[in-house]
Amino acid sequence: MATPVWHPQEEGVKEICGLLQEFRQPSVDQSRIWQQLQRCSQFPDFNNYLTFILCRAEGHSVEVRQAAGLLLKNNLKANYQAIAPAYQHYIKAELLPCLGSSDRHIRATVGTVISVVVQQVHVQGWPEIFQAIAQCLDSNDYNHMEGALDALSKICEDMPVELDSDVPGLSDRPINVFLPRLLQFFSSQHATLRKLSLGTVNQFIVSLPTALFINMDNYLQGLFSLADDPAPEVRKLVCAALVELLEVQPNFLQPHMRNVIEYMLQANQDGDEEVALESCEFWSAFCEARCTPELLREFLPRLITVLLTNMAYADDDEALVDADDDENGPDRDQDLKPRFHQSRVHGADGGNEEDEEDDDIINSWNLRKCSAAGLDILSTVFGDELLPVLMPLVQANLSQPTDAAWKAREAAVLALGAVAEGCINGLLPHLTQIVAFLVPLLEDKRPLVRSITCWTLSRYSKWIVQAVGHPDGHAQFDKVLTGLLRRILDSNKRVQEAACSAFATLEEEAAEELAPRLELILQHLMFAFGKYQRRNLRILYDAIGTLADAVGSELNEVKYLEILMPPLINKWQQLPDSDKDLFPLLECFTSIAQALGSGFSLYAEPVFVRCINLIRTQEADPGRAGVAYDKEFIVCSLDLLSGLAEGLGSSIESLVSRSDLRDLLLQCCADDAADVRQSALALLGDLAKACAVHLQPHLPDFLNLAAKQLGSEVKDNVSVANNACWAIGEVAVKVRQEISPVVMNVITCLVPILTSTEGLNKSLLENSAITLGRLGWVCPDLVAPHMDHFMLAWCHALRSIRDDVEKEDAFRGLCAMVRLNPGGAVSAFVPMCEAIGSWHEIRSADLRSEIAQVLHGYKQLLSGPTWDQCMAALDPPMREKLVKKYQI
Repeated sequence: MATPVWHPQEEGVKEICGLLQEFRQPSVDQSRIWQQLQRCSQFPDFNNYLTFILCRAEGHSVEVRQAAGLLLKNNLKANYQAIAPAYQHYIKAELLPCLGSSDRHIRATVGTVISVVVQQVHVQGWPEIFQAIAQCLDSNDYNHMEGALDALSKICEDMPVELDSDVPGLSDRPINVFLPRLLQFFSSQHATLRKLSLGTVNQFIVSLPTALFINMDNYLQGLFSLADDPAPEVRKLVCAALVELLEVQPNFLQPHMRNVIEYMLQANQDGDEEVALESCEFWSAFCEARCTPELLREFLPRLITVLLTNMAYADDDEALVDADDDENGPDRDQDLKPRFHQSRVHGADGGNEEDEEDDDIINSWNLRKCSAAGLDILSTVFGDELLPVLMPLVQANLSQPTDAAWKAREAAVLALGAVAEGCINGLLPHLTQIVAFLVPLLEDKRPLVRSITCWTLSRYSKWIVQAVGHPDGHAQFDKVLTGLLRRILDSNKRVQEAACSAFATLEEEAAEELAPRLELILQHLMFAFGKYQRRNLRILYDAIGTLADAVGSELNEVKYLEILMPPLINKWQQLPDSDKDLFPLLECFTSIAQALGSGFSLYAEPVFVRCINLIRTQEADPGRAGVAYDKEFIVCSLDLLSGLAEGLGSSIESLVSRSDLRDLLLQCCADDAADVRQSALALLGDLAKACAVHLQPHLPDFLNLAAKQLGSEVKDNVSVANNACWAIGEVAVKVRQEISPVVMNVITCLVPILTSTEGLNKSLLENSAITLGRLGWVCPDLVAPHMDHFMLAWCHALRSIRDDVEKEDAFRGLCAMVRLNPGGAVSAFVPMCEAIGSWHEIRSADLRSEIAQVLHGYKQLLSGPTWDQCMAALDPPMREKLVKKYQI
């Protein structure tokens, strides 16, 4: 290879190495050194110097050379294309020989830099690197083989698909060249080479290039030969490969499944916890891949025993370190996890958010949690079959009363919670005994036993509530409720958190059952409010908000409000506008305002004004106001205003009329942030329902902004589109003909949503159907002429909407449009009948009469054989229902 033209100046090398050496000193002013390095980086050949130091400065320490390499990596990642071609060539030429450096740290850094260059220029931009890697792999020199494998593994991790493509300058695809060599390294005497080669091949399981497909038998044989490798990092990769194959290419494992299950069962008991954890993922993957349960059935007794054993806390589990986290100890910064407010979703089924996954207090994934998750999903597949094996083990663990056996007791309680849903048919007859077992454990000496008992009881809360109507069911419910309330006041912060979360779950299930116990509940929650620190206060706010959602207007009694509101108002007044602890309090107030309805009017004005101020501060010019912009302040404030509008109804009018909310809301509807627009559009719809007159004179602007959200990018922001669609419908039924200027624009957007084959969100489809119907109701003359474009898809969507006022509005639109253009619905008459038949009960006598008129009108229009054909096309139960209800 020709000697590069560029040569470094010795003074330059010395200066940069000096700065890098100094930067590593803990006592030095690192920002000053960093500024000097940044000044050096202004020279166009600075990256050449870094390359030289990494590859050739053998007189300097490895740490300095590594630091140069890492700085080089970052520079290339950010600015490679701006580097002069001659310097790019120098960097690449210097890196190649260093693949086999005698120092493993330098080799690893060079591999990282090489992978970044390949990311920038792609495979075709540097074919020489693959020739060099192939030569190193064939060299039989350990340093060269290890350096090449390390670089190749990093390249494959970043861009596996590109390695399975034709490259000008190479005789074959890179993966075809390398895969046979990688498989040979599976039998290397060096553990590092076995690990790197296996990890590299594993990168291709998902994309499954042809080279791997035709070598699959060799790959599987290689995997099986490494199954008992002495190096745990290799065994871990074997388990990872088998799990990934099961997830994405299960057919290849099918002939070997019995042996694979046997191996994974052994690996699940590996002395290395990382191997055991990786193998434990197999059981969830097996169930999710919908493999034949019969394959696993004979192993269940051994498997359940292993899982239960692994569900006990390990001695080094980080949860044990903080198990005695006393309420008097201050929260640490790492305890305060970032929290994210979910913007308000409105309309048909809009409020049914996905439940968050159960959070077992500590976030890190480990063998204990993976085993519990495996048992959980196994229970959903095998159901009550697990119980004859599991329950004797659980009972044996629970019957060990000594303090030394607390981990076994805790694991047994965790197991009972894990199988609560999957095995409920078999457990339900024993619910009374299970609850009787669990409630005393709420008083256990060990905080981790108390906290897991809270979680497990929450897993049974649905059935505990359902049992209230049975003998002793009330007493059982009260024991659980009072037990959880006591734990909410526990002195241990971890138990407080678990109890609050469990109680929130119980509240959701219990709803009206809580009403007679409200005073007791509020006394406990507000006592906790006085003692909790910031982290658990956030969870307590959620429990209070959930209580308000559950009991609704039952909360609107003076004796309850006197307990609930003063501490919350006091906290509201204490927190400055810049404090993010306002977010969960705003969410809590939103639920309370909706529950109290007009009963919140006593507290409404200061809350309303504070929300307006928060939005104004953020939307106006947060920089000038000395406040860092944070859209979450806007989103939470908009959502609380929505709650006020929903709760107070027309009573909010006086507050709106004396504020600049209309102008601020218009700004928010046009905000760049999708979740701000989402919440703003929800508030637009709520204000339309409560006091539409105050949306003037901006009504056309509001409607145009809402319609804009229904355009071509609807898939990217489904929740924004959902709220926009719902808001337009709410405005339409309030302002009637005033909406006519935007009707055709909106219809043009709604029809593609309804006819989409891309599986759009169910709520968006239902809201689109409702809004189209509402527009047809208030402006039938504009919408009816276009019925033949949307009737089929519209009727399909109408069928799935639950009976309520919004569905009534949509069918009023249907009747209004059919009266004007009966021919427009003829081709969709059968789906229209199915939509009409989807009603369980139409409460409005007027609407029932209108629908009857429509059906009788079509009977005359389609008289004779055509009518008979249409009726015959309906399912017999549907036909009988329509004939009986409408006498057709």
